[in-house]
Amino acid sequence: MLISKGLTNRQAARKLVLSVKTVEYHLSHIYTKLGITSRTALIGRLSDLGE
Repeated sequence: MLISKGLTNRQAARKLVLSVKTVEYHLSHIYTKLGITSRTALIGRLSDLGE
């Protein structure tokens, strides 16, 4: 995942050829589904999964 590699929303959007708003939209839904509220928590959760 690009975010776990330290890319900003803008950098991830450029790499995926998406708008920044689209990246933000999907991240907010990921946060909700995982019950987390921050990028740091997301990276922690991904590392727990071995990603």
